[in-house]
Amino acid sequence: MINFNGNLVAQSNENIEQNRGFLYADAVFETLKVLDGKVLFLEDHYFRLMASMRILRMEIPLEFTLEYLESEILKTINALNLTNARVRLTVFRNGEGRYKPEQRTVSFVIVAESTGSVYVNTTGKYEVELFKDFHISKHLLSTLKTTSCLINITASIFAQENGYENCLLINDEKNVIEAINGNIFLIKDNVISTPPIADGCKNGIIRKKLIEIINKTENLTFEERSISPFELQKADEIFLTNIAVGIQSITQYRKKMFANTIANSLLMKLNAQIKFNS
Repeated sequence: MINFNGNLVAQSNENIEQNRGFLYADAVFETLKVLDGKVLFLEDHYFRLMASMRILRMEIPLEFTLEYLESEILKTINALNLTNARVRLTVFRNGEGRYKPEQRTVSFVIVAESTGSVYVNTTGKYEVELFKDFHISKHLLSTLKTTSCLINITASIFAQENGYENCLLINDEKNVIEAINGNIFLIKDNVISTPPIADGCKNGIIRKKLIEIINKTENLTFEERSISPFELQKADEIFLTNIAVGIQSITQYRKKMFANTIANSLLMKLNAQIKFNS
């Protein structure tokens, strides 16, 4: 654990048990990608993290600047001798205090693991199904990346038990909002649609970057709108996005098989943008 004096702090079992992120999911996190020693889309991640901390009324230390965040991430991957890495930064509120926190100061943990260099749209079977056991509420907290992920976990187990690679989650109005681990895009007749943040989906960084790319691409039209489950089998392509994989095309939903032509084209543009900005 690292506190905001920049010191590595060992945690005993007792301290871990009292961690509010563990006890009450009183924590937010960012998953970041480091490519050739550079943190991708760092500014976007930083401002999303700051916004989440403010919404949850966490006390943001003056030292927690974008430059400080970058230095701590690079310090971590350098210590692990990594060049390309997937990094998770978790910020949690300090203290105990049951539901009402005794303090609002925070600490953070950074973990990193080796990953590939560029984004690749994985080939092979990628079948999904709707997860209908539980719904995601349509409100602001659902859009934040917090450590409260029980629906995602339960949906992952459902997918594993039934031979699916992923599940699509729905909100309390029965609209499709995202997958277990990323945002969803549908393509029909060169019109690309994705659910609005107001429907309860995560405000993904790759989601944002792809929307920018789509809006600049000729012959493609972008729509941000609610998506009914009945539209899934009518789509030409469906793909998922997150910072770890970039774009993942869905190959099958129930009896419908999907292409991946436009998704692959968008992925090439995303990789080109990353290379240009590196």
